[in-house]
Amino acid sequence: MMDDDLNIGGDIFSDFNEDLEAAQVMEDERFYRYSRFFGVNIGLGHTTFTGNRGAAYEDQTPSYALTIMYFLNFQNVFIMGFEFSKHYMVLDKYVNGFEGLLGVVNASMLRPFFGFRYYIDTQDLGTAITYSNPYLVGRVEYWYQTLKFADTTNEDDRQGGGLGTGFGFGLEFPIELKKSYFNVEFLYHIVNFNDKFTQDYAKVPACTESDPNNCPRPSEHYTNTAGFDNLAGDVLTFFASYNFSW
Repeated sequence: MMDDDLNIGGDIFSDFNEDLEAAQVMEDERFYRYSRFFGVNIGLGHTTFTGNRGAAYEDQTPSYALTIMYFLNFQNVFIMGFEFSKHYMVLDKYVNGFEGLLGVVNASMLRPFFGFRYYIDTQDLGTAITYSNPYLVGRVEYWYQTLKFADTTNEDDRQGGGLGTGFGFGLEFPIELKKSYFNVEFLYHIVNFNDKFTQDYAKVPACTESDPNNCPRPSEHYTNTAGFDNLAGDVLTFFASYNFSW
């Protein structure tokens, strides 16, 4: 009788582990059968800035992107790649950090990055949402900036960089399941550019023409309004990509 009382029908911890292992095996089998393993995104898009940098820079479209993806499971994806964009600013007035007129200043931005995508589980949502494969994305970036002074030979190219982060969301529409997709992605970037707080492009106050000593340069190139006290600002990007997967 005592033996019967002590026998409660098995070890609950063993039963739990067996159920957990069986569920994991089923999930692995489902992943290997239905999921993608690798993907390559080739995209075109637009890059623009906010704040003073946005006021100073004119954007040149398109921007270019190449992204490589590695699927950890159905929802988590490791990404790495790079993006490239071009911009320019026109400085036809004297500014604080330069002796002569600069004219057109071309800026190129190259940023390698790595990060993660998280595909939202849409099984219980509508067909349209499920078809679009919505996801969230976060990444770490390094922005290389090169400035070239097109209208003057007195200034050498300037190079610098800044660490940044990007976060946003995207949609991925299947063209052929597990093989090709069309992707749109929106990101907001916070970047610590090396020239973020520069005063080189700040305005030079207008001189007093009645005193020639205060006007060492032609007065029409002075201004009280042009110039930028700094180049602070964040970044917005939009990309449309074609995805190859296997």
